[in-house]
Amino acid sequence: MTVSGRVLIVDDEKGQRDILEAILTREGYRTVSVPGGREALERLEREEYDLLLTDLKMQGMSGMELLEAVLAQNPQQCLIIMTAHGTVDSAVEAMKKGAFDYLEKPLERENLLMTLRRAFDHIKLLQENTLLHKKLQDTIILPDIIGEHPKIREVYRIVNKIAPTTSTVLIYGESGTGKELVARAIHDLSARRSNPFLAINCAAIPETLIESELFGHEKGSFTGATAREIGIFEAATGGTVFLDEIAEMNVAMQAKLLRAIQEKEVRRVGGKVNVPVDVRIISATNKDLETEIRKGTFREDLYYRLNVIRISLPPLRERGNDIASLADFFVGKYNASSGLAVKGIAKPALKLLMNYSWPGNVRQLESVIERGVLMAEGELIQPEDLPAEIHAGNSPAGDLRLDLPPQGISMEQLERELIVKAMERSGWVIAKAAPLLGMSYKTLQYRLEKFGIEKP
Repeated sequence: MTVSGRVLIVDDEKGQRDILEAILTREGYRTVSVPGGREALERLEREEYDLLLTDLKMQGMSGMELLEAVLAQNPQQCLIIMTAHGTVDSAVEAMKKGAFDYLEKPLERENLLMTLRRAFDHIKLLQENTLLHKKLQDTIILPDIIGEHPKIREVYRIVNKIAPTTSTVLIYGESGTGKELVARAIHDLSARRSNPFLAINCAAIPETLIESELFGHEKGSFTGATAREIGIFEAATGGTVFLDEIAEMNVAMQAKLLRAIQEKEVRRVGGKVNVPVDVRIISATNKDLETEIRKGTFREDLYYRLNVIRISLPPLRERGNDIASLADFFVGKYNASSGLAVKGIAKPALKLLMNYSWPGNVRQLESVIERGVLMAEGELIQPEDLPAEIHAGNSPAGDLRLDLPPQGISMEQLERELIVKAMERSGWVIAKAAPLLGMSYKTLQYRLEKFGIEKP
């Protein structure tokens, strides 16, 4: 909240404006009142106001039109709509478009002041976040996501920029790249940070239960439903819902999710009433959703709802020297948790880490370093403290075994095995595997389709 607490009152009834000015001035707010939307826009061009308190039904420009015009210029502007009893539905629609809240006429003094106090608390949080983001703009602010690679720096920049908003976010990245950590960072840097952050892995929930997990269920709605249970959308109201592996959700459930996002309400399984919810949606996937749309396994309309802000996390094999920084970070982390005193990584061991392709990304590196800290005999992690796959991934032929089996082997089977080995070593990136086999990109792509080879 700024020191002045400036409120712009917009109402075409002079008596109503006078009453509001008198009440708010006595409470210490600095008020200005105007008779219509166009006058309000002219004021906003010249002066800044913390909050707009506007009537919905006015001659000339309506309150809804004013709302849309103001938020188009300043999405952070806080607005409260005043509405007569018969137009509450329109006020609810205004909230969906970005209004902070609405007040029903005739206004009750205590309700008015309580709503303004909540609004200024919200404004204060936004202003604190803005200051925080300015201070952290040039620093690494994502916990457990360490690095200076340009693609990671771009992730920091986007997170700082969009965290204070309520926009939906879609995070792309291979398994193990840190998608949930980024989602948590967005939540922790937002005005919702004091409210719940609830995550669900769409691939881990059976299709028959995912609707109940998301939206809840009523007692007796299905076998085993012995009591009413609320879903994570209700439980996280005011906070953030993280939908991991969103591409694994079936199409029928996608339609229900789309409706929940659009209407900002859910209906419990077996329920008869809709329950309003206020959550920010962050989703993540390791699949190309545009490809899934063409295959008919993902709804295009849901994709556009989720893909307002897109964040792409690079795989670890593309991050060069970040491997060393991350390894040092994990050494410190597991020293602290295990009570050991490993100081770092010996140069030969670090060279092995730097040359490995990391198909499991940061999650795999963390596991390798945890093992290294526990296995180390001295102050440094040595090559012998690293698991076999790290050594195999650094040998010229990887862990390939070319011993001829007693029963023999077909050339086709041998070719298939070589292709699988090359894809595993390159993290299932065709462009990286093709040179290992002396093939062009298109030739390897054809062979993969021919043998029906797919990433596990």
